[in-house]
Amino acid sequence: MSGERILLVEDEPSLQLTLGDRLRSEGYRVESATTGPDGEARALAEPFDLIVLDVMLPGKNGFDVCRDLRQQGVGVPILMLTARTQVVDRVVGLKLGADDYLSKPFEAIELLARIEALLRRVGASRGNPTRSSRDGETFRFGDVEIDWKRAEVRRAGAPVALSALELKLLRYLIERHGEVIGRDELLDRVWGYDATAQTRTVDVHIASLRQKLEEIPAHPRYFATVHRLGYKFVA
Repeated sequence: MSGERILLVEDEPSLQLTLGDRLRSEGYRVESATTGPDGEARALAEPFDLIVLDVMLPGKNGFDVCRDLRQQGVGVPILMLTARTQVVDRVVGLKLGADDYLSKPFEAIELLARIEALLRRVGASRGNPTRSSRDGETFRFGDVEIDWKRAEVRRAGAPVALSALELKLLRYLIERHGEVIGRDELLDRVWGYDATAQTRTVDVHIASLRQKLEEIPAHPRYFATVHRLGYKFVA
């Protein structure tokens, strides 16, 4: 029994009951909220290991909740649930800081696989910090400083809010400094499950890292695109 604490923000009673029971049967401790404001308040006030967040919520939609949580420094993994099928809606969620999304209807086994993958990544990030030969538990490039042990990132001295997935992606790129890494490898190693059809997910997260850590995101210095091959970290 794992015991990780999950916040389930879902306003549909039947789905909340079904998912809550299934997650508890797998050993998770589940807390629930039925509105956007309530879910956001609980996420800010209490420690959770993961948030399952529906998009269509009363009071405040999931996109806005996700954005505001990230802006306020909540870095736990967020898995968004959406009935929307438009690619643009998925991209919006990822850009706002979600780590993953799952479109309704879905099988419970797939939800569990996504949750387990997200929690594994967080555990790996906390338990095996990247070491830089230049400065032990920290890594620096440009005006960016990363404290792997504390999972903190600063730029020009100011804190930068990265999601757990963004931090894992950043670490993977830095560990392979100068190497060209394909999207499929990133999906396999960083996302942790078979998602080869969702290569756009990688592009969105790279764009997010550029936006947060590059001086001129439109002309990246550190997160380089290698045409038709993938990405590489250069510093």
